[in-house]
Order: sequence, then structure tokens, then C-alpha cells
Amino acid sequence: MREPLYGMFRFCHITLLLLLALPLRAQQILVKDQDTGTPLPNVAIYNADRSRSTLTNESGIALLDVFEQREKITFDHPSYKTVITTVVRVVRRGRRVYMERKPEELQEVVMSVSRWEQQRKDIPQKLATITAQGIAFNQPQTAADALAQSGKVFIQKSQLGGGSPMIRGFATNRLLITVDGVRMNNAIFRGGNLQNVISIDPFTIRNTEVVFGPGSVIYGSDAIGGVMNFFTKNPRLSYTDSLTVSGQVDYRFSSASNEQTGHVELNLGHQHWASLTSFTLNSFDDLRMGRNGPEDYLRPSRVEQIAGQDQLVANEDPLVQSPTAYSQYSFLQKIFYKPNTSWNYDLGIRFSTTTDFPRYDRLIRPNSAGDGLRSAEWYYGPQQWLMANSTITHKAKNTFYRGMKFTAAYQQFRESRNNRDFGNPLLFRTEEKVDALSLNLDLEHKRKERLRLYYGLGYVWNGVESIGTQIDQATSVQSEIPSRYPNGSEWQSIAGYVNSEFKWKPNLSVLGGMRYSHVLLRAPFDDRFFDFPFDQAKVNSGAFTASLGLSWLPQADWQLTFNGSTGFRAPNIDDIGKIFDSEPGAVVVANPDLESEYAYNLDVGIRKNIKDHWVISASGFYTYLVDALVRRDFVFNGQSEILFQGELSRVQAIQNAAKAFVYGAEFGVEGNWGDHWQWRSNLTYTRGREEDDDGMESASRHAAPLFGDAHLIWNNDRFKSDLFVIYHGEISYENLALSERSKPFLYATDVQGNPFSPSWYTLNCRNQYRFRSGLVLSLSAENITDQRYRPYSSGIAGAGFNLVAGASFRF
Repeated sequence: MREPLYGMFRFCHITLLLLLALPLRAQQILVKDQDTGTPLPNVAIYNADRSRSTLTNESGIALLDVFEQREKITFDHPSYKTVITTVVRVVRRGRRVYMERKPEELQEVVMSVSRWEQQRKDIPQKLATITAQGIAFNQPQTAADALAQSGKVFIQKSQLGGGSPMIRGFATNRLLITVDGVRMNNAIFRGGNLQNVISIDPFTIRNTEVVFGPGSVIYGSDAIGGVMNFFTKNPRLSYTDSLTVSGQVDYRFSSASNEQTGHVELNLGHQHWASLTSFTLNSFDDLRMGRNGPEDYLRPSRVEQIAGQDQLVANEDPLVQSPTAYSQYSFLQKIFYKPNTSWNYDLGIRFSTTTDFPRYDRLIRPNSAGDGLRSAEWYYGPQQWLMANSTITHKAKNTFYRGMKFTAAYQQFRESRNNRDFGNPLLFRTEEKVDALSLNLDLEHKRKERLRLYYGLGYVWNGVESIGTQIDQATSVQSEIPSRYPNGSEWQSIAGYVNSEFKWKPNLSVLGGMRYSHVLLRAPFDDRFFDFPFDQAKVNSGAFTASLGLSWLPQADWQLTFNGSTGFRAPNIDDIGKIFDSEPGAVVVANPDLESEYAYNLDVGIRKNIKDHWVISASGFYTYLVDALVRRDFVFNGQSEILFQGELSRVQAIQNAAKAFVYGAEFGVEGNWGDHWQWRSNLTYTRGREEDDDGMESASRHAAPLFGDAHLIWNNDRFKSDLFVIYHGEISYENLALSERSKPFLYATDVQGNPFSPSWYTLNCRNQYRFRSGLVLSLSAENITDQRYRPYSSGIAGAGFNLVAGASFRF
């Protein structure tokens, strides 16, 4: 057996030597973005004395036949870090060169403001970008964590399976989420905390762009506080006649929740078509909080069912937040076809589902007597999200457009709520399904040299199914109860927009546009359980929104911006038809008499690029919201109290009954010095006031406390280390929103015995090492000082000391 193996080894060895001895002339190579895998055109390639040079074409391809085999050659691009290598090394590494984007630059290309590529220096709005490279290094457990790790978005959590973003004093249904240009917000997105963003798999994210402030001109309803655009990875072509196979395998473990995460990704690429398949499995155990902090957050007892009876038992470890465990599965399949340079065809299918996951903040809520817990069970059923979308892109030079994109998408959302009071055998369950269809036509045109037009049409339809069930766990008898939403409801939006970018001068850009949206809503009401004074609710109204901003570069490394915009949110099914228990002793009922709420926003910004090493930025904003849709006391059929789920409850409803204003400032510093050191820091200050039930003003519920981060990073070709601090400021009782004061069990107690949100910090260190073989190892220590903290408005404490170990292999 040894002789054949030895002969085979000798044959392979000799063959390899012969191949290496062949002249490495006329070598075709491909230059790509390290984060996205997209080809990079116009990359300059030259030798040490620049006597020989070449340039990559539109497909990122270049020939290296002008260079000697072993002389040093430089790959140079204004927006990317320089790569120095040799022809021999490039060939040995598969004839691929990957370039890493420099720290944030004025020349960065963004997609979110017009749905088409624009230079960042021409954009008047504040933007934040989260790259695939950053996600791979930070190792976020969910997409909500990826937003939080940017240092620019505040995240609230009611349970471990949660993550509700807050941006500029707004949250939930006043923020818009899109995935590959398709709106994720649906007709039952609520004013309470949302966790739909966790359905987006961080492993599949190519790039995330967060637009701060109203984005209603391009995106329509809900885009009041900001827009979060998630762009998933694209299948990669081979740009040759042969089929290439590539992919990656990932594994991650974190100690605070005993997380086990596995991810597999496979890319098949040909000259004109490519396929990308991705699957991720996450499993989380109960989350452990830190040792050092307020005792108010401890979990001293929990509910167990013993011999069919609810019992309040001591929690074996008060630091363990039980129950919070859950699992999640995510799947992505994308197919890309490019028959020529003019047409692109994209098809994508995404599916995500969780197991049941407990709503922890409801499970720590005390009963009315204060001697026990109110709920024995409170959990969400599986949160399922299915999206299938297809996009056709055409580049042309005709009368109507230079670029055209048509996107059609279908989504299905499934969720449920299950709750049972302590000692009560009755489990109440509501189940919802939303089918969503959207069509978007987006066009780009260039008129003369200085004017670019963006315009399009959009249509959205949502259908809602909702049922309610009561289950007697003692007898297993099921019966129907009121559903959370009117079953058979529909929500539609038809819109058209025009946006323009005008280069007044080479260093002065004006961006402005307007949109008209028409919303149709129909919600039929079932009077079997409540004597409604109406058969159905209808909305048939339109809304104009507009924006106007300018970006001025007085010098090449300075940017000054000013932007004024309006935003709106049309009533949805959750606003008009929801019936649920909002808080102890209160029930929200349907209200058909609602209109859209409007926001008026001004913001200014300044950015300074210092010799392509440092970028310093600051922005300030002010937003005024009128006809705000808020929950207020209500009279239903002449009654201010009704019996709901066996409890006499105060009647409330969503109403156009308030106004609010939010203002604040954001600061950022990012840069590098020397060849290896980097610094990144962010700070966000937000204050808001909103009108209360009696017309008085109090703190806005979704205005986050002062928060920020600071990172000191060391990085070379293979090793990267990040030592950083995350900081959140205090919100005193006096500055706590009235709605939050009514939930003291979520907060620490001050010296006067009042609830408040204390300040806190965590000290953290992340490390990553890249092997030439494609293996990447990561090791992080989070919350090194084991702080016990709970982010503002959250129902669950953050992780204590957390060791995160990960491995990734790319092939």
C-alpha cells in the first residue's frame, strides 16, 4: 500500500513544481470588496517605481502580464486600503485580491436615500453603515444586536428573543425596516415593542444602512424616526466559463446564555448565473446577568407547575433569568442571472422561525397584592417570516430612464401570544397571520450633466387573519374568544414619488423630492363578544410628504449638511382594531376614527475628513409630531370599564390625541494612525416631550438615555483586537415617562423609593485571527467587570461576563 501512495505523492510533487516553473504571464485576476464580494472597477495596479501599471475593468478584472513574477505590485483605490503583494502570491491565492474599505469616507457609496447608488458626500441626511466585515468581527447574536453594536442605535429588549430599535426618540411602528428594498413593516406592527428585526439572519447581511430622520419621500408610511435598510449577500459570478464553488462554515459559543450557533453557506458561480444558499441554527439557554449591580433585577423566585398546581418556588440561582431560552432557524436562497451588461435578474427566498419564547418582562410582573407573580405563563408562539422577492434591473439610455428596477415581493408573518394567570387553568391564546404583497417600480434618469432624477410607483397590500382561543388546561376544553385583530382585515397603500439631485456647483448638491401616498383600510368587526357600535372601520385618505436638503463641501475634506423633511404614519390594523390587555387593569379596544400622524423634521450636520486618517462628525436634529396616535382612556358604548378575560378593566383606545417633540445631537470620531491603530467612538444625546392624557407634557417614552461607545483597535493583515467601552446614562424618576413609571418592576429603585433607570457601562475585548487557509478564529470577553444592568425600558437584564468563541472557515 505504501508504494502506490508514495508514487502518487511524487507525481503530485513533480506536477506542482512544473506548474510553479511555468511562466506566470498573461494572468487574469479578479479584485473584490472584502466585505461584499463584489468586483471593484478602476483599481490601479502598479509596481514600485510606477514604470508599469494597469487598471481593473468594470467587472473588476485585470491582466498582470506587464509585471515580473516576483516584483512587488500595489493595488490602489481611493476608498480602500492599499494591498501590496506579488503576481506569484495572487496566483497561489486563486487569482483573487480582496480589498478592505478604509474608515468612513466622504467618497463612500450609499443606496438608501434614493434606492440608487449615490456618493455619500452628496447626501444631506445622517447615515450609519454596518458592513459584513464588521458583523463577522463583532459576532452579533441577532440583527438587533448588530444595530446596537454600531453604537448609533439604541436597542430595547423585553426578552432574550427580542430587540426593538429606538432612533431619535421614535421606535416600533414609527421606524421602517426594509430587506433588499422590500418593506418589512406590516399592518399589525404595533406601538409597543417589536422583535421582528431578529428574523433577519446577521450571517446573510452584506450591508446595513440606517437613515436617521424621516424617509417617507422614498419609503412612505412609518418612516418617521428613521429607516433601517438591510441588504443581504448576493450570489457571486465566476466571470469565466467554468463553475466555481465557494462558501463558508461558522460556529459560535457564548457562555452567558450557553449559545450554540452554526451556519453553512454555499455559493455556485458561473459566467452568467450564480446561486447562494445559507442556513443558520441558533440555540440559547436562559440568560445569566452580572454580579455587580442593583438587586432589583435579581430573579429570586419563579413559577413551576407541580402536580398540576402553580407553585412559587425559589430560583436556584437568582442571576439566571428563567425562563428566557429559545431557538431560531434561518434559511436563505438567492439566484442571480446576468445575461449581458444591461439586464440583471434576482430571485430570493428567506424563511425564519423561532421556537416558543417567553416574554420575560411579563413573567416578573407582580400580582396586585404584591406577594407573588401575576402570570404563570406568558410566551410568544413561533415567530415565522417568509419572504419571496424578485427584482429585474435594466440599464439603458432612453427617454425615460438610465436605470430601472422592478421588485415584486410576497411575505407571510405568523405570530401568537399565550398567557395564563397564576393559579388559573385558563390559557388565553391569540394567533395572527399576515399576508403581504408589494410591487415597486424605481427609475433613475440623468437630465443634462448636473441633474439626476429618481422616481417611481409603489403598491402594498396586507391581509390579516386573527383568531382567539381559550384553553382550559384542567379539562383540555377549547373555546373561542375575541381575536386580537378584526379577522379578514385589509390594508393597502398606493404611492408615487419623485426625488432629484441637483449639482448646483461641483461642491454643492441639493436633494429634494415629494411623495403622495393613498391608504385604504377595511376592518370588519365581530360583535359576538363585544357590542360594537359599528360594523367595520374604513380609512380612505392621502398624504403628501416632502424633503429638501443640501450638502456643501467648502473644501474637499469638509462636508456641511442641512435637511428639512416631513414624515407620516397612516393608521394600520393594530391602531384601529386591536383588543388586548395593555397593562394591569386596562384593556385597549377598537377605534375606527383615526387619521394619519405627521412629523416635521430639521437636522444639520458637519463632517471633517483629516488627511484620510480621521473622520469627525456631528449632527443635531429637531422633530415635531402632530396628531400623534397614542393610547388614551376611552369610553366604549358609554362604559369606561368592561370585563376582559375575567377582570374588570379600564377602557383605552388608540387616538389622535397628542403632540410630541424630540431633539438631540449625535457625535462620532473614526480614524487610524500608523499602520495598525484605529479609534472609533460615538455619542448620542436625545430628549423628548409628549402630551399626556390631561394635556400636560412629560418625558417621551422612546427617547433613549445618553448612550455611546469608544473603541481602541489594533489591526494587521491577520490579527485584530478591539478594546472598547459601552456606556448608557441615567434616566431619573423625574425624567421617566409616565407610562414607564407605571411599570416599576422593570426598574431599579432610587433613595426615595421611586423607579429609575441607572447609568451603566461594560468593558469588553474582541479578538480575531485570520489564517491564510481561510480559517478565522474569534475570542471575545464581554462585560469583563460582570456588571448587572438593564437597558432603559427593557424587561430583561443584559448578559453578565460573557465569553464568546467562534470559528469560521471560508473555501
